[in-house]
Amino acid sequence: MSYIPPYQITDKVLALVADISEKIGKITERTNLDSKPHLRKNNKIKSIHSSLKIEANSLSLDEVRDVINGRTVMGERKEIQEVKNAYAAYEEIGKFDVYNLNDFKRLHGVMTKYIVEESGCFRKGEEGVFNGDKCIFMAPPAKFVPEQMQNLFDWMQKSRDTVHPLILAAVFHYEFVFIHPFTDGNGRMARLWHTAILTQWKPIFEFIPIESQIEKFQDGYYNAIAQCHIDGTSTVFIEFILEQISAILSEILSLAGDSIANLSEYVKRLLSVMEYDTPYTANAILDLLKLKSKETLRKNYLNPAIEDGLVKMTLPDKPNSRNQRYIKI
Repeated sequence: MSYIPPYQITDKVLALVADISEKIGKITERTNLDSKPHLRKNNKIKSIHSSLKIEANSLSLDEVRDVINGRTVMGERKEIQEVKNAYAAYEEIGKFDVYNLNDFKRLHGVMTKYIVEESGCFRKGEEGVFNGDKCIFMAPPAKFVPEQMQNLFDWMQKSRDTVHPLILAAVFHYEFVFIHPFTDGNGRMARLWHTAILTQWKPIFEFIPIESQIEKFQDGYYNAIAQCHIDGTSTVFIEFILEQISAILSEILSLAGDSIANLSEYVKRLLSVMEYDTPYTANAILDLLKLKSKETLRKNYLNPAIEDGLVKMTLPDKPNSRNQRYIKI
């Protein structure tokens, strides 16, 4: 008989699916995200930072951004390689078949290149799921992994037209973490594939850092996984993940409603002349804006933009330094 993962469609799940769908509709109406490719890149950077942070990578968000932008970063070689690998994997979202097991193994090879000996291959030994030093549960024996993974992908293939993508992605995420098919990179791959499934459903998920929300509630994430292992179904995990997606969509809706309305014409003009991730001197910005007064620049343009988190200083502790640069973020 075909394998069917055990889970229940509760009233809470149905309500969350409806809520998420409604919020996606509102975001699509209020924002033209396709016209802002920089947001897609910024989301990837946030997603990668959060997903790696869950796995104890110590690089900061700015350091992750610098690695991705080709700048020199002082850090452990392994952690820097993890960032490069994750970015290469996330760049492939939309280019692979989320229902194909061979594509999945290939992407694991991308995610763990130069880091794991068994890169792109299922584990040969026994593994457990850990939150820090705490073992959540022991994964099934390695000899069952190939069959279990094939069963999972067969189920996704057969269910793609009958199970809502929000539910299918959550079920896959838990089932995959439970099987734990690789020696390393399981959490990263689970979160990558979850995002890829949702992006195939609604491209807007390229702009939504689900991984960042999971990282904020990391203990809840592992607690939900542990409870599902006890219950023998993924229902609790489905509810948890849908709650997190709903929460981050609410955040985006709030920002979409407030950001444009509250920006002064000065700040809008400043942002229009600055490129993302590019450091500018005050004099360079004066030239771009065709202004003469540095005081006017600081008071009307730079300070409000910095306060709103739209521009940052490269030397925040030395605001008047001659080496100061300003970066649109």
